[in-house]
Amino acid sequence: MLKPPTISDAESHVMELLWRQAPQAAEDLAATLHASQGWQASTTKTLINRLLKKGAVSASRDGRRFLYSPQLGRDAWLSSKSMSLIDRLFGGGLAPLVAQFASQRKLSKADIAALKALIKEQEDD
Repeated sequence: MLKPPTISDAESHVMELLWRQAPQAAEDLAATLHASQGWQASTTKTLINRLLKKGAVSASRDGRRFLYSPQLGRDAWLSSKSMSLIDRLFGGGLAPLVAQFASQRKLSKADIAALKALIKEQEDD
């Protein structure tokens, strides 16, 4: 399985818009990101070009403009980002991750039940 391309935080804003609705023109993406992030159209176009070079998005011609669509799935990106976080902050260990969150916020009965179900599922495999 190929490792998904590394997507910066800024690039992830563009990707989130495309994951919600695709295809979209650069002008539409720029308008939305100007409203939400205060970015200029040139910033959005730079990010789109970076994502194109990484293979995270594709472009198709629509008259005189291009429409952009995600090639990287949100689930694949999220999985890669999550594993990177666990590796970087917790040495790849899931138990320290859960312990950290549990020390900051009390686990609900539903959380505990879900964790027990996950452990049981792993033990049965």
